[in-house]
Amino acid sequence: MARILVVDDEIGIRELLSEILYDEGHTIELAENAAQARAARLRARPDLVLLDIWMPDTDGVSLLKEWSSQGLLDMPVIMMSGHATVDTAVEATRIGAVDFLEKPITLQKLLKTVAAGLARPVVRGSQVTNARMPVERHAFEANQPLVTSSPVMAVADIAPEPNHSLLGSISLDQPLRDARDEFERIYFEYHLGRENHSMTRVSEKTGLERTHLYRKLKQLGIESSRKKNLAS
Repeated sequence: MARILVVDDEIGIRELLSEILYDEGHTIELAENAAQARAARLRARPDLVLLDIWMPDTDGVSLLKEWSSQGLLDMPVIMMSGHATVDTAVEATRIGAVDFLEKPITLQKLLKTVAAGLARPVVRGSQVTNARMPVERHAFEANQPLVTSSPVMAVADIAPEPNHSLLGSISLDQPLRDARDEFERIYFEYHLGRENHSMTRVSEKTGLERTHLYRKLKQLGIESSRKKNLAS
């Protein structure tokens, strides 16, 4: 599972890419312009960025140059465009982009390019590692607790804890998609209860745009839960 930042000024493209990558198990953060992308990059370095070239405030190539000059290009960046020339794609690659996706983007091409981007080694200071942060994945597979550099921060991040007895009720003797739906149902019901059914706060907590959140709740059969409270 990786944290992917999708930067595109077209809401339809953002939602489509978000939905596809979310269903693949990734955590998605969205930005509609360079300003939001800068803030997202500083807030938490993503494992991979899908960056549109043509945007209203600052184009993607300029933002790529900015990150490179500031030493912030320590994650794979895949450029996207439906109108870019070969020269633009070459320039982006020269600056540091790892690949280029031409719109309209096919599902197979998207997943293949993202997988290749996440598999590429990235430089963080003097160390070289993979975008997927394998140490965290291996700790999960070994069923060992993750150790953070700041115990105080770790406690703050996990409190209050979800009801783990509910998580234990998920049967592992069923198809992955069904098990994932059960987990997502518990996950969203937990956040809805915690945020008093405020869709704005649940959207912020889960990292999903409201339209995607509404669609996901309806898909999971908990649409009625959000109708009980209109505080959002």
